[in-house]
Amino acid sequence: MAISLEFIDFIVPINVIKAKYPSGWDKCLLDHQAAIGRRIWFDDHLFRDGAMNLMDIDHLIEHWESLGFIGPTMTKGQVVKWNDFCVGQNMFRNPALICDWISYDHKSQGAYLKGTPPGILVGRGRH
Repeated sequence: MAISLEFIDFIVPINVIKAKYPSGWDKCLLDHQAAIGRRIWFDDHLFRDGAMNLMDIDHLIEHWESLGFIGPTMTKGQVVKWNDFCVGQNMFRNPALICDWISYDHKSQGAYLKGTPPGILVGRGRH
């Protein structure tokens, strides 16, 4: 499966959520249930949240880092590596923002976990 990308995407591998989210994947789903299908969707491997502005993305980053997730590695104010999660605006069209654990399906314009097949696209209203 693959996740649809839109606006500014915040993506976390589900296996990282299972390992690091307080009380695991089920608690993550419970905590986000009101936004699933609206701004949050996921496939078998990737969890996507997002926003339409950088201030909201900054809040997402701060929140997930407060839960113990490792954010980006920075050098001279620039992201050089995404770690436990990845953030990008128009990631599909801007390869400079890609994560080394994400692949892109040019046909669907979706993202999927590297090493897995893209499969069916999930997104807003596509669960």
